Amino acid sequence: MTSRDKIGQLFMVGFLGTSVTPDLASFIKEYKPGGVILFSRNLESVGQMVDLTNDLQACSPHSPLLISIDQEGGRVSRLPKGFTIFPPCDLLGRCRSTELAYAAAATIAKELRAVGVNMNMAPVLDVNSNPDNPVIGDRAFGTTPDVVCELGMATAAGLQGNRVVACGKHFPGHGDTSTDSHKELPVVEASRERLETVEFPPFRHAIAQGIASMMTAHVLYRALDPELPATLSPAIINSFLRQELKYDGVVLTDDLEMHAIIDHYGVEDAAVRAVLAGCDVLLICKDRDREVAAFGAIEQAVASGAISTERLNLSADRIARLKDRFIKPYKPVTVSDARLIAGCQSHQSLLRTIEQVRARSEVRGSRSEVRGF
Repeated sequence: MTSRDKIGQLFMVGFLGTSVTPDLASFIKEYKPGGVILFSRNLESVGQMVDLTNDLQACSPHSPLLISIDQEGGRVSRLPKGFTIFPPCDLLGRCRSTELAYAAAATIAKELRAVGVNMNMAPVLDVNSNPDNPVIGDRAFGTTPDVVCELGMATAAGLQGNRVVACGKHFPGHGDTSTDSHKELPVVEASRERLETVEFPPFRHAIAQGIASMMTAHVLYRALDPELPATLSPAIINSFLRQELKYDGVVLTDDLEMHAIIDHYGVEDAAVRAVLAGCDVLLICKDRDREVAAFGAIEQAVASGAISTERLNLSADRIARLKDRFIKPYKPVTVSDARLIAGCQSHQSLLRTIEQVRARSEVRGSRSEVRGF
């Protein structure tokens, strides 16, 4: 790969529309991003998704694309009608069953792979430790780190065991925030000791169990770095995650267009800072102009030596290893196979089982409360 090709691999981009237009095809062929991310705005049906992902991959013959999605379950579900949509993670947490969490994740993975999606931005490894948190809530498996450790890793195993990249998020923990990083920069005032006890254990456990990728939080943790949010912080990504926790998987930024970043840094500055901090993949979910501007900023930083060739190669190599493990050899998907798998009877049966187990656990909980009173 040329240096410019390697820079392209550092980008995961979003786009508007439900098909590969000539403009989108031209953009992918020119900038050669390593991946794309899909949202509800891009998706209409099982058949349309098959056509879309096959067409996207056809634009990238030099290296198969990571095609990602946020399919956590509950309110963070991007898939259209025709798929099996599981309830939010806190429901699985209340079931307290690693077997059901694994089965749900394996089912999601099978349906995603059937339509050409090879990466899921899950599991959420945040502990829902702050009742005023406006963005995590029922997306977390629970309010204690032990529940999140158990069910988070069962979810990652279910995804990765079925050749879908799992992505633990939001490192080093978004659960103790009282503001939404989509809208503003959250600040966590907790001590390092508190973070070690509550927020960090799920991430430490995920690293020990071999999670393939991690997503950073656009959150300022005063005990770790008093000035920079985690996404842009060498102290948090390079020193803590890479060196102390010894994580050598792929690290993605959360969307660099979120207001926690874009209100404080230009996208060009943020992209360069994120790479220098230790991130491998720069996620820009919508704006083409910002995607192009960030690419240009990284290209200029590499040319000037601000980002060294060695640093660029580290990320390119991590991304290549991830693709070797989960995507290669690439094979197009078919509508006939996808329609047999997406939303099939056995997957719907699992969904009903989870809902029944949840109902029984809530009844037992109510009885326990009565006895305790």
